[in-house]
Amino acid sequence: MKKLLVTFLIILSMLVFFDSCKKKAPKAEPVKESVEKVGEEVPKIERPVLTEEELFEKRSLEEVNKVGYLKIIHFDFDKYYIKDNMKPVLHRNADWLLKHPNVKILIEGHCDERGTFEYNMALGEKRAESTLNYMISLGIKPERVKIISYGKNRPVVKGVDEETHYQNRRSEFIIIKK
Repeated sequence: MKKLLVTFLIILSMLVFFDSCKKKAPKAEPVKESVEKVGEEVPKIERPVLTEEELFEKRSLEEVNKVGYLKIIHFDFDKYYIKDNMKPVLHRNADWLLKHPNVKILIEGHCDERGTFEYNMALGEKRAESTLNYMISLGIKPERVKIISYGKNRPVVKGVDEETHYQNRRSEFIIIKK
């Protein structure tokens, strides 16, 4: 009987021990701190705005020519003299070139589709030369400029109406060195 009593007490103490292990301390509620927002804004990091000069320097020659810093001029049919309404365009081109003394350009002379190949090559060259001479008169050094004639070989638009012909009779400015 003594054995039975000892066994009973051991079992009872084990039950009490395991039961007390099961019980855990009550969970504490997390403390919620309220933070009041003050009128302080997070400063925005602004990228510096690039100047026109910095943008120009970052661009490739292809991109620069697509932007169109230098504008095209147009000619009358079978003529190569600079028209009065094209002179302001050349003045703006010259002003831009004077601000960018390292830039070298190519002036392309173009014609519409009418006339022979040889005639249009000669007319395109005269258009490029007259454009160059006008630019020189505005202070552009001749060593900064090359000319070429494409005649009727590179039309900007295709067609046979007067508007199409007008658009193809032109001198274009291509930047070849920055």
